[in-house]
Amino acid sequence: MTTSATADEFEAHRPRLFGLAYRMLGSADEAEDTVQDAYLRFSGADRAQITHPAAWLAKTVTNLCLNRLTSARARREQYVGTWLPEPVVTSDGTLGPLESAEQREAVSLAMLVLLERLTPTERAVYVLREAFAYSHREIAEVLDLSEANCRQLYRRAEQRLASAKGRFKAPPRRQEELLASFLTAARDGDLAGLERILAADVTWWSDGGGRVTAALRPIEGREKVLRFLAGAFQGFAAGFTFTVAEVNGAPGFFAWEGGTLAGAVGFEYGDGEITGVRTVMNPHKLDFVRRQLGRA
Repeated sequence: MTTSATADEFEAHRPRLFGLAYRMLGSADEAEDTVQDAYLRFSGADRAQITHPAAWLAKTVTNLCLNRLTSARARREQYVGTWLPEPVVTSDGTLGPLESAEQREAVSLAMLVLLERLTPTERAVYVLREAFAYSHREIAEVLDLSEANCRQLYRRAEQRLASAKGRFKAPPRRQEELLASFLTAARDGDLAGLERILAADVTWWSDGGGRVTAALRPIEGREKVLRFLAGAFQGFAAGFTFTVAEVNGAPGFFAWEGGTLAGAVGFEYGDGEITGVRTVMNPHKLDFVRRQLGRA
């Protein structure tokens, strides 16, 4: 097979492989690097030995991700402040179809954070099963494990993630309304308006990575979040603009300072209230989104 034909064949699989790698790693840049590594292996492999390219590539990407996750654990232990996944605009199909509430929840920033609780192998089993509908037999072939072991790993992962199920209780239209109310209150410095839409146990997470000023620890509870925002409103009034977008499967927004992307903000929407806010301000974690938005 010619180099061009190999590249064309690989490109047909690239979107699915990126979706797999991103769900495994929580990093769009690392997912792109992983997929590129898979391409190099694919182009250099003996094609006569590859009966099913899709399965071969999924196995290759999964194992590359497992290797990256092992080293990522050590780096994240040294991370300055709160670690959050890299945000992705999902309205363009970058992570595949997100037609159901379950599919959107599976790529939420909240779920990607929770996946960090799992061992790398548990995460692989869970992602392959939940996001790509692999059977336990197929997962066993990818990971070179027994089918019984894969079933056990999946049950264990489900138990660890049980607290995340059903986080998005509000229907899509209500989520959009809550986001609009949040942005209006933020622009106007309306703390009373924010108080009406924030849950009593709301939590605010900020990820600056030690590169920009950000809260180093989660801010928990409506009163503390409101005090934090009261100080932040000075920044809102100092030339920031906002653009609404679908961030990791739910309505969110990007904050701009002039023409520079300053942050991505994702929300957890409960039953008529905002229950969580995650702000990613580490410039390196915004590189992929900049490219998506054509602002690189």
